[in-house]
Amino acid sequence: MQWNRTFVLVAAGAAVAVCAAGCTGDVAGNAGDPSVPTFTSSGPATGPITVSPPPTSSQPPATSAPTPAPPAPAPPPEPATSGECKAAELQLSIGQGEGAAGTHYRPLRFTNKGTRTCVIQGFPGVSYVAGDDGHQVGEAAFREGTKGAAVTLAPGQTAFATVGFVNAGNFDPAECRPTPTRGLRVYPPHDTAAMFLPLEGTGCAGNPPNHQLKVRTVEPGLGGA
Repeated sequence: MQWNRTFVLVAAGAAVAVCAAGCTGDVAGNAGDPSVPTFTSSGPATGPITVSPPPTSSQPPATSAPTPAPPAPAPPPEPATSGECKAAELQLSIGQGEGAAGTHYRPLRFTNKGTRTCVIQGFPGVSYVAGDDGHQVGEAAFREGTKGAAVTLAPGQTAFATVGFVNAGNFDPAECRPTPTRGLRVYPPHDTAAMFLPLEGTGCAGNPPNHQLKVRTVEPGLGGA
């Protein structure tokens, strides 16, 4: 009996020693039961953690080419301007002039009544007109001589073109067909707008053998009295 008691004690002590050496986890049980022994675990053993780098490519990273800046917009074209004197900025008048061999030469004057300096050059268009409708009588003035230099007119300045008026009585009436005229229709050089100058006279509505009107190029000044 003594041997048996000794064996039981030895066996029980061995069991306690084995449990004390090998038990590493918590023992499940009712946490409110004080009779259940609790063993605190230090947690499972862990080794060093190795973090693998992201995979790399043997090729260099692609880079996008810089986007070229859009070309600067072209400036709008400048509007065409003309320094030529226009009908709307001119005033017509006529001087007395002088006569020679049946033709009376008088200066047809262009005065700049505008606010800008302009240029006039060449031959004006001149013809007789008659009636309330201002219809043309006979052919327009024949250009006599050559085109002259440009004439610059500041506001208030004047240029002139000499006009030759042939006496209608010098022609055969059957050929001339003399017709009373009210004045002159005048086109400034290089302009398509007409001007009217009151000047009563007599023109040829027919076809006389010579020009009934002649005109010379524009010159600076008043051109006589």
